[in-house]
Amino acid sequence: MKKLSIAIAALAATGLTACGSQDGASGDSRNAIHAVGSSTVYPFATRISEIFSREHPDFPAANIESIGTGGGFSAFCSGVGYDTPDFAQASRRIKPGEFETCQENGVTEIVEIQVGMDGIAFASAQGGIDMNLTPEIVYRAIAANPYGEEQTNETWSDIDPSLPDLPILVYGPPSTSGTRDALAELILEVGCEAGPLPEGLEEDEQDRICTEVRSDGAYVDQGEQDNLIVSKIETNPNAVGVFGYSYLEANSDRVQGLPMNGVEPTYDNISSFDYPGARPLYIYLKKEHVGVIPGIEEFLATWVANWGEDGPLAEIGLVTNRGEVREAMTAATTEFPVLTAEDLQ
Repeated sequence: MKKLSIAIAALAATGLTACGSQDGASGDSRNAIHAVGSSTVYPFATRISEIFSREHPDFPAANIESIGTGGGFSAFCSGVGYDTPDFAQASRRIKPGEFETCQENGVTEIVEIQVGMDGIAFASAQGGIDMNLTPEIVYRAIAANPYGEEQTNETWSDIDPSLPDLPILVYGPPSTSGTRDALAELILEVGCEAGPLPEGLEEDEQDRICTEVRSDGAYVDQGEQDNLIVSKIETNPNAVGVFGYSYLEANSDRVQGLPMNGVEPTYDNISSFDYPGARPLYIYLKKEHVGVIPGIEEFLATWVANWGEDGPLAEIGLVTNRGEVREAMTAATTEFPVLTAEDLQ
């Protein structure tokens, strides 16, 4: 109780406590854990929340929101207090600019925890379009201005005659999504840098050329709902979808993964990083909220107890941490090491 009183006093001193009510609490308090962010991390966080509620019925159910990685960091970094989230869920690492915003708004004690891994999966309907992709093929297909030139590719065979003579139609994540950031970093930039870029480009212009996607209907932004992408490609055998690997595994009876550089998007290929689209998944904790919002430590312990190779998160597609990474992340859930700007360099 002494720790709780001190922590509440510290929060009150920030001047950032809520004026309204939230999660069944009123005034300047909140009892339920609040986590926001990545649609890819969402099903794992939701499963953890379900287990947490079952094992700790004395705590309110956690409030888990899927608003995209970028939106999650925006809310998380808005300040410290009952009206701000305790956790941000992310399908990429926090960016230096986002970290700086956190610091400016008083969120100075951030704990970074890698909960596992995932992959940027490319898929089509079972029995649908089938092809061996490469980062360069994907870049030429969906970039707004591939290598600085006008986008003229209308069919996959326009890119390579060995590919299907079918219209390019890719359903994918929006610009606010961590999945889109990972698509840009792991696939589009790799494909872009493999080709003939114009000389003398400024950094901003090269970034635009390498990561901006076309807006003529060949790439369709489906919002933060990866399940909607699964539904779209299931009903169109000529379409390709881009989403987190967990959605591919969860819907393996409906869709099929497409290889990248000849490597299939499988659990083993992602965990070994042989698959080009492999990426880590994170949750970020506001250390200032520990001891103030009830159940945070127990919630983290629930993550640790269930993120193993034979656990319920692996059953729904999480590629689990192993070895030293798992040991370090397990320790982080109780020791709360604070992330620094140098860590992000």
